[in-house]
Amino acid sequence: MSAARVWVVDDDRSVRFVLATALREAGYNVDAFENAADALDALDQRGAPDLLFTDVRMPGDGGLVLLEKLKARAPSLPVVVMSAYTDVASTAGAFRGGAQEFLSKPFDLDDAVALAARTLAANEAQHEVAETPQAAADTLIGDTPAMLTLFRAIGRLAQAPLSVLITGETGTGKELVARALHRESPRAARPFVALNTAAIPSELLESELFGHEAGAFTGAQRRHVGRFEQADGGSLFLDEIGDMPLPLQTRLLRVLAEGEFFRVGGRELIRVDVRVIAATHQDLETLVAQGQFRADLLHRLDVVRLRLPPLRERRADVPQLAERFLASAAIRFAAPAKRLSKPALERLRAHDWPGNVRELENVCWRLAALAPGDTITREDMDEVLGVSVRKPSDAAEWEAQLSSWARAQLADGRANLHADARERFDRALLEAALEHTGGRRTEAATRLGLGRNTLTRKLGPGRKRS
Repeated sequence: MSAARVWVVDDDRSVRFVLATALREAGYNVDAFENAADALDALDQRGAPDLLFTDVRMPGDGGLVLLEKLKARAPSLPVVVMSAYTDVASTAGAFRGGAQEFLSKPFDLDDAVALAARTLAANEAQHEVAETPQAAADTLIGDTPAMLTLFRAIGRLAQAPLSVLITGETGTGKELVARALHRESPRAARPFVALNTAAIPSELLESELFGHEAGAFTGAQRRHVGRFEQADGGSLFLDEIGDMPLPLQTRLLRVLAEGEFFRVGGRELIRVDVRVIAATHQDLETLVAQGQFRADLLHRLDVVRLRLPPLRERRADVPQLAERFLASAAIRFAAPAKRLSKPALERLRAHDWPGNVRELENVCWRLAALAPGDTITREDMDEVLGVSVRKPSDAAEWEAQLSSWARAQLADGRANLHADARERFDRALLEAALEHTGGRRTEAATRLGLGRNTLTRKLGPGRKRS
């Protein structure tokens, strides 16, 4: 395999020399340039290198201008920005422009060489993942019956020009479903535009959806094109539709019915061809009954309904999801992917996941960052998920634990679960009573409301009689 090509761009000759020399000694093929123009000429003549270091402040085009031009010509080129000015504006500007890393001057040469190795490795891993369709960040994952049913429904609905209402708890991946519907549809080449209606203040939501003309309200200095116009010919995903104010529901209904609207403060009738995909975690029928959501709008949106199962209903998908998230974290951290031990995996599958897939992703990222070893242990998992040291104090707590255990066993395909659970329940209860009475069976049976023979039979042989 040929050595990676690394370019160094810096007007300071001494920096160019020592950094280029250190990188060459590390085995890289290095070229050095004293200004942005020379680097861009070389890019046009020889193609992009594998990695580029650039200073921020240079005569002519500075490093941030060079970064902008590089990203226009070679979007996948990783760039490390170097500067003695580590203020917020410099670092934020570098990352906003697409820099992979920021190296503060003066720097240790060993650190710079190590940074080059990490950046090159991370970029190579990202290319490998990008070439693997199932590893894409917006790919739905799962092979449980609920997910296979969902995949089949997406495949059928993608081709149909129908409005779709996606329901499911927060964090289940409703936007991923919407993107899949768009990606597999005849509209795939046109825009996919997403808007969380709950995240926009109600007084701004109308303008965000339909746009406004200059002077329509205080601060509206120029025309603004709304999300409907942006999505023309494509798909518009409206998340948390249940939070939309009633007056806007009326305007949305007209667009769905007629495909036309006016911008705020405008007189020009705008016509659009948009497939609307809506999502909510709320019960819209209840909101309709409470007068908070229009029944006719619900009928327009709810031509076809897709329900996303919560993660606790598809626990068998947890290992596959966790593996994908740990692999993504490894790429970001430029480190080998961590593995889950069997006890850690059992702990993951037994968890109830109130935050669903989003919570699992966050947990995996924390484990990738915090777990000390290459293999994640049960103790690592307990530390991240949190372990209660308080003994169960009421029926609700132990029933919840029993429910979690049962769901995990069912996900593993266990048979005869009732008999197994009953045996475990009896033994735990009887042994607790015997411990309480100091092993006195007659007293233990009385405290449990059982006959002594029943207690003896349930315990089976091997216990000393008393």
